[in-house]
Amino acid sequence: MDAIDPRAALDALVADSGESYAALSRMLRRNDAYLQQFVKRGTPRILAERDRKLLAAYFNVDETLLGGTPSSSGAAMISVRRLDVAASAGPGGLVEDDKAIGDARFDRALLDTLGIRTGKLAMIRAEGDSMNALIEDGDQMLVDEGDRRTGPRGGIYVIRLDGALMVKRVSRSGDRLTIVSDNPAFPAIPERGVGDVDVIGRVVWLSRSLR
Repeated sequence: MDAIDPRAALDALVADSGESYAALSRMLRRNDAYLQQFVKRGTPRILAERDRKLLAAYFNVDETLLGGTPSSSGAAMISVRRLDVAASAGPGGLVEDDKAIGDARFDRALLDTLGIRTGKLAMIRAEGDSMNALIEDGDQMLVDEGDRRTGPRGGIYVIRLDGALMVKRVSRSGDRLTIVSDNPAFPAIPERGVGDVDVIGRVVWLSRSLR
């Protein structure tokens, strides 16, 4: 059987997902033309290991599909709790408790690539479209519960506000938090005091099924 061309494989994944090369390149912290040049012009000749791992994890495919070598059976794997809750990317989902329904397995090398050092990780499903186009309904979010720091630059966090679990863009100025939906169709949330918001953790990675 002929080997699968990594460029053709990536081209098919991008087409099936509806994502753009530019958006995926930005996810890799590369210039907008990076992946399109790889697929269409053959530059670079192969994907950097970090980029390949991130893309394989994002599309939930084996890294070998994108030109990686088969992982050794002794590769270090990390178990991450998968929680039976949805963080609303909408009005806010009410939850009573966070029940683990199993574990997700992550390659330790991928977590190192993402710069994640803490052991306090959880997988939570996004629900709603207030964070489109960055986060879509049904996306699986890897949440670093060890990173609850908020600052003026802001970031994407899972928070609990007025008893509702939600995912929003959060920034801090003094003792006040600004909570924003990326989708402009959703109304602004009034500024809140730091003590009014329970920051669960920072969203550090997304997984999206192709549908």
